[in-house]
Amino acid sequence: MRTSTAEAMEICSVEVTVSLLGGCWKLTIIQKLLEGTLRFGELRREVGYVTDRVLTRQLRELEADGIIHREVYPQVPPKVEYSLTPLGESLREMVAMMDAWGQHWAKEQGAVAAVPA
Repeated sequence: MRTSTAEAMEICSVEVTVSLLGGCWKLTIIQKLLEGTLRFGELRREVGYVTDRVLTRQLRELEADGIIHREVYPQVPPKVEYSLTPLGESLREMVAMMDAWGQHWAKEQGAVAAVPA
């Protein structure tokens, strides 16, 4: 368990959730993986303006927390695929609700959300 998560457990369960999912791009990564397994390059293109370094760090944290699975295939060139674990899949409804709320907020602000509902 990461230190930040252990510290969050001393506060409340909401803080645990924020510790696990509150990093740069984590929820976007999860949202994209809810659509299916992706390789690193595919995931980087799907996520958007993320650097390789940041994406790698977020993927490692999500893997360490048991939310995603990283499959490495022994071939040349290396092939690595990312998918959600059952724990990651359990976030589907929450991510959908957050997406809907974001769409609603954007509409209320007179803005156009990044991804239409």
